[in-house]
Formats: sequence, C-alpha cells, structure tokens
Amino acid sequence: MSKGGRAAVIAALASVPVLPLGWFAGLQAQDAWIPAAYLGYLLVVIAIPGTLFWRRLTGGTGWFAVDAVLGTTFGLACEALIYPLGRWLDIPLLALVMPALAFGMVIGLPRRKESDRPTPWWAVAGVMVSVGVVSAWFIRVGSRLIALDGPAALRPNSDSPFQLSLAAELTHHFPPQVPYVAGEPLTYHWMVYNHIASAHWITGIELDVLTQRVVPFAFMLLTAMGAAAVGMVLTGRAVAAPIAAALTVMAGDLAPWSWTTTNTLYNDGPLSMGQLISPTQAFSTVLMLPLIAVTALILRRPPGRRRGGQSRSRLAGLFVAAAVLIAVLSISKATALPVYAAGLPAAWIYLSVRGRRINLRALVLAVLVVICYGFNYLVILRAESQGMTVKPAGTFRSMLQTMLTGISPDVQQGPSVLVIFSAAIVIGWLMPVVGALLIRRRVPRDPMAVLLVFAFVLAIAAASILYHFSQSQVFFARNAFIYGVLIATWGLSSLERRRYYAVAPALALGVAAIYYARSRPHGLIRDCRDTSCLDRIFAEPLVVALIIVAVGTVVLGLVFRSGRTWAAIAVAALVGLTVSPTIVSLQKFATPGGSTYESIAPGGIEAARFIRRQSGPDDLIATNIHCHRPPAGTSGGGLSLPDERCHSGSFWIPGYAERRVLVEGWAYTAKANSHAYTSAEALYSPFWDQEKLRINDAAFTAPTREGLDTLRTKYGVRWLFADSRINPIPEELGKLAELRFQSGTVSVYQLR
Repeated sequence: MSKGGRAAVIAALASVPVLPLGWFAGLQAQDAWIPAAYLGYLLVVIAIPGTLFWRRLTGGTGWFAVDAVLGTTFGLACEALIYPLGRWLDIPLLALVMPALAFGMVIGLPRRKESDRPTPWWAVAGVMVSVGVVSAWFIRVGSRLIALDGPAALRPNSDSPFQLSLAAELTHHFPPQVPYVAGEPLTYHWMVYNHIASAHWITGIELDVLTQRVVPFAFMLLTAMGAAAVGMVLTGRAVAAPIAAALTVMAGDLAPWSWTTTNTLYNDGPLSMGQLISPTQAFSTVLMLPLIAVTALILRRPPGRRRGGQSRSRLAGLFVAAAVLIAVLSISKATALPVYAAGLPAAWIYLSVRGRRINLRALVLAVLVVICYGFNYLVILRAESQGMTVKPAGTFRSMLQTMLTGISPDVQQGPSVLVIFSAAIVIGWLMPVVGALLIRRRVPRDPMAVLLVFAFVLAIAAASILYHFSQSQVFFARNAFIYGVLIATWGLSSLERRRYYAVAPALALGVAAIYYARSRPHGLIRDCRDTSCLDRIFAEPLVVALIIVAVGTVVLGLVFRSGRTWAAIAVAALVGLTVSPTIVSLQKFATPGGSTYESIAPGGIEAARFIRRQSGPDDLIATNIHCHRPPAGTSGGGLSLPDERCHSGSFWIPGYAERRVLVEGWAYTAKANSHAYTSAEALYSPFWDQEKLRINDAAFTAPTREGLDTLRTKYGVRWLFADSRINPIPEELGKLAELRFQSGTVSVYQLR
C-alpha cells in the first residue's frame, strides 16, 4: 500500500469512532450498560449476520462500508420476520439463531471473490459529520422531549403510551391483539415492535427506554448512514455519501413560516417529531433504503448476464432479498410500500419501451408488492379503511385551520389564503425533485431515476388528495422524504468537481433566503382583521425567498459562467431553501403535545409494574380508567359530567404492566376509526360493547360477588386496577378481592 493510501485509511479510521462516541453520548442519560447492551446486540445479532446475508444474496455493491450499512438494515428485516415465529412457538430469543444462520450461509453459499473498492476517507469523514449532528441533536432535543421518569412522565401525549402498549403486546403474544381492548385483533402495522420486543428479550432493556430512547436514536443514525450508502449505489460515486447524509439530516420542508417548527405536521425529516414518536415511520424509512438499493441492483443488471447457473443464482438471491424487504415493509407502515409501488410501473414501462420487450424483473417486483401488500390489507388490516377517504385539498384545509386557531370569527379567510398556503406546502414538498435536472445516469437505460421521481411525485399527490381525520395521509409525504433526498443527492453528485465551488455558495444562498424571509412578517395571525392581512402573512415569506434566490442565482451564474453551472446553482439554491427550518428547529423544536394534566395516575406506573412481576403474560386486567383525562365527578359506567367528554385515548396500563386490559381506552382501533369522519368522533365516541363496559365498571362502583365472578369466569380477568381519581373505591371491593398493592391514587386487587 502506498504512503498516500495508508494516510487515507488512517484518516478514515480516525473518523469512525465518531459513531460509537456519538451513540454513547446521545444516550448518556441512561445507565452505561443500556447503550452498551444494545450496541453489542445490534452488532452480533443484527449487523454481522445481516451483512453476511446481504453480501451472499446480492453479491454486494462493491463497497464493504456500503454493504455493512445496508446489511445492518437488512438484518433488521430478517429479525422482524424471525421473531413472530419464535414468539408463536414460545421461543422469544429465536433471533439469536441469526449468527448461526449467517455462518451456515457462508459455508453453503460461497461468495465469488470480487475486490471491493475502498471508500475514500473524506467520504467516511463527511458521513461521520452528519452522525455527529444527529447525536448532538439527540442530546440537546430528542432525548428531552418524552420523559421516562419523574412528574413529567405522568403527562405524556396519547401516542407514546400507545406505542409502548403495542411493544408490550408483541413482547408476550402472537398473533397480537389490541392490548387495551382485549379480544380485538390488532389491525395495525406492527413489524417494528418485533424488533423492540426481540431487543428487550435479548438485552433486558426496559420497553419504555427502548421505544422512546434507544430505538428512535438508532433508527435516526441508520437513516443518515443508509441514505449515504444508497446514494453511492445509485451514483457510483463516493461524493454522494456525505451529500446524502447531510441532506437527510439538514434538509426538510420549505416551511416558510416561523411558527411551523413547533408543529408536528410540517416537519418530515429524520430529526422530526414524526420520526421520534412514530417507530413505525422510522422503521419503514430505514427498510426502504436497502429496498431501493436492491431494486437498483436488479433492474440495472444487464440481460445478457442471466445466462449461466451462477448468474441465475445471483439474480435469485437479489429477488429473495427484495422479497424479504417488501414483506416486512408491507406490515411496517401502511403508507410506505405504496410509495415504492408507485414508481415501479413507471420503471417497468421505461425499461420495456427502451428494451422493446416486456421487462420481467420490474414485473416480478410489482407482483411481489401486490402479493405482500394484499396480504397486509386483507389479513393484517382486515380490509378496514381506518377512516382514510378521498378529499382533495382536505390536507391543506386541515393544516390551515390549525394555524388559524384563535383568529376572530369575523375575519373572512377567502379562497386566496388556502391557495397561497397549499402552494407553499406543495412547493416545499416537491423542492428536492429539481435535483433530477442534474442527474447523469451510471448505466444505459437506467430506470432508477424514473422510479424515484414518479414515486416521489405520486406520494405528494396522495398526501394532497387523500384525507384522514388524524392527518395520517401526511405520512405519504413523510415516506417520500427519503426519495427526495436521493433525487437531490444524485443530481448534486453528478457534477464535476470544479462546479462544487459554485454549489456551496448557492446552498448558502438558499439557507439565507428562507431564513431572512421567515423573519419578515410582523405580527401574529390572530391579530389579522381582514383577508389581505392573511394573504400578506402567508405569501410574503415565500415570495421574498424566491426573489432572493432568483437574484442570487443570476449573480452567481455570472460569476461562474457555464451552462451546466447555471442549472447546478439554481438547484442548489432551491434545495438550500429547505435547510433553514431544520437549523431553526434545533433551537425551537416541536414538542409532542404532552398533557397539562396527569393522564397517567400518580403511582400508576409502579402499580402496573407490580402486576407485571406478580402475574403471567396471559393474565387479564380490568380497570376503571378509560379516559385520557379522567373527568372530575365521573360516576362510573363510562358516564361523565355533561360538560366533559371522555377522550378514549388511554393506553398506558398494558404498556407498563405488559398485560392485556379488558377495556381501558378504545381510540386508535379499527372500530373507532372506520366509522368516524372527524378526529372528535374517533376519540370521543362511546364504547361499542356497553354491556361489557357496564360489567367492568360495576366492579369499581358497586362490586358484587356475582359481578366479580362474571369478570373472572366469562372474561378471564385476574387483576383489578382502580384509580381513586375516577371514583371513590368502595370498601366492599376489599372484602370481595384481595388488595395486593397501593401507590399514589392506584389500588391493585387480585381476583382469586
């Protein structure tokens, strides 16, 4: 090895410790054994076997570093398929066989020796800079948003306990049910909870720490590194790695209004609330990256190489890898696989027309998608719509309405406000697609640019046309985010080295333009007294930013005179417009909207964990807690004061007890969602089985021997979880059931 080569290797290795250092620093608030245990598990059970699986099945990408990152994400997909089988067979540690399976694959499927290209030190170092940014953000912001202990832990939003309860359900049961309404099938995407449950069994880390700290942080890091790896696969250039990682972390939405950094609806990147409190969203992003990479390897493979046994075996391995990823993605996030599927027909048509014959590879991928997503829709989701409807512009009307909260009802909004607002959102969503103007394809008839662009644009169309009362349709745009990053990365990576001297100031121009424009409007929306005021507040930042970019592009274009440089400057400046909101969010970030009241009963976490220690996984709990906010003066039976409605989003007992509850809340279920047209209808609707609810609540208001026997024999209840904030606990209950534990306002009784 030459002296220069040694120096490059040393420089690259010197930057790699940023990853473990950032990992431990990001989780410094936890006991040191927690990040160490998860890291060891990730390396031994997931990363090493996953990399061996990936390289044997796909033949590798030509860069070991790229294969290691994509192999780790592929290992997560393999674990998500293996764990349910183990849980069903009552072998929850079954994922531990992955290292042995990988060793067997190495022996049984020897890999053809091909030399890997070295990854330049500056590319590795560039990616590590983005890793450092993620770690710094998590230390300062991400690790502080959701409290794990102390008084703040009793005031979460409804989403965090919901995620925790599903993780607990998959930890102990398969097939899963709704853990807070026992007996209801779980018609929800649950693949990520297989990973959380498996990690819990193998490492011993508490589920709440995994769900709300360790796993989100790991997925953020894997998203940045995975985007860098796929960028290199698509472009064939190492420069794509630092560009993709940086755009993944720093780019986002246009969001030209200063107040949008504190609202979860307008931030779609990995450093956003959507990624932090939605493990399903984060997991689907992580798995989409190796699927895009393996799709590129399949569709780019020259047809002539199909001849020969080894070549056919390699193609079969590629399809096996794709099938695994598609199968897991189909049950990871309902909005993820449709985004990928939207690009496949375009790629198939492009390849068939260019090749003058039906392209079977794209067709096989499409068939796999149809089979897997069909299984998900018919078997997992049970053909439930969950409230999703076609309502063009409903997304923007709902978003705008949240912004106009507090404005005088006398102010006429006018149609122009909605048009301006919608245009700004859509322009921001579509901004990364301008990178396609710079793309230079690696291989003849390369369909990947077509696939990415069509998938990206059609996902934005879906987010604009479909509507869900809880804004679930926005996740189409969130799943498309990584496609936009890859499109912009591919375009910027196609430039010649000398043109980067023009691109850097152009990016800075875009950042400065949107930052200045966001600070321009004076006054608040609620202070407006007419439509023209609203028009100005919504339109001015966007117009100002675009004017600055246009003028700056002309100036920079005159300085760096070249036809292609003009296009590069314009694209870089427009992409730069999406960066400033992300930078601002590092200082003023959206919060998860935790309640101002104690939605978790004081002492409730300790009481739930007491039940976990004293019971079996099939024990059932009955409780008088049904509402996210227990109404003052509740009289039992699900009834509350006339001026207070029951927000049925209480899910925390099964999350901490890791046991199912007969009836706690009933929001976020198929029965509550499918017949609702508004969020209020889904959250405040009455329980559908009033007889069961009556028998349940009578145990805490007017207990009788017959009533408790019915709970025990008919429904299988073994534990009573009573919160005195809901109603005074009758003395008779202590005579009919054994009081086992008291903490705060909670009493735990056992039925014998």
